[in-house]
Amino acid sequence: MAIKYLNKYPKKLWKSLWVMKPMWATLKMMFRTTIHRPMTIMYPYEKEWVPDNYRGRPGLRFDKCLGCGICERMCPTTCIEIVTVKDDGGRDVKRPQVNLGRCMMCGYCAEYCPVDAMTVTPDYELAKYTRAEMIYGPRELHYENTTEMMEVHMEEHLLSNLKKGITDQPVAFYSVDRPELDNDACIGCSRCVKVCPTGVIEMITAGENDKGKPIKRPKFDFSKCVCCENCVDECPKDALKIKEVL
Repeated sequence: MAIKYLNKYPKKLWKSLWVMKPMWATLKMMFRTTIHRPMTIMYPYEKEWVPDNYRGRPGLRFDKCLGCGICERMCPTTCIEIVTVKDDGGRDVKRPQVNLGRCMMCGYCAEYCPVDAMTVTPDYELAKYTRAEMIYGPRELHYENTTEMMEVHMEEHLLSNLKKGITDQPVAFYSVDRPELDNDACIGCSRCVKVCPTGVIEMITAGENDKGKPIKRPKFDFSKCVCCENCVDECPKDALKIKEVL
């Protein structure tokens, strides 16, 4: 019976000395800090250096924001909500509100923002006393010292370019993907015009029906379109779809 348990352990005991490795690392740290200056940081009086590309809490450039809602749809934790607030001129505008209690600081909102209104900030001290205080409105999200390093740009390579051997021309999704209209399904309700945040849609006359009434159809100015899909979501007859460029 004793032989059975002896065979369970290695005959070469030096192979099992790996368990001493973490202990040896701890002892080395102890001797090093005993002789030299301690490595303890006296927080909050002393703070670690934060790199320029650190992704802290989301930040907002209030004046640049279009209120398109792309950040709300792309947020993996659904912590962003588009709310109505007053701008500097007293007009009602749509702007994002972030629940930092659920935010995981992934930076997707900054990546997908077509006008770089959503950014990341170096702020990481976000402790509050209540959950309600963790909800940052559009004005609270504003960050004064925003730099280009805080902008997160998402670009992708088109499959058509890769097949041609072009590997140095990445593009953003909002510069190539476009809404496409199904004329037969469109009823000319003009809802797409009302929800477009950039005002690139205009209703034009595309003929007359059997009763002699004008047929209205949307016309897009694709040079200003950011592919926010608000027109697609609002269309009651699914006449609009996003045509992805591959």
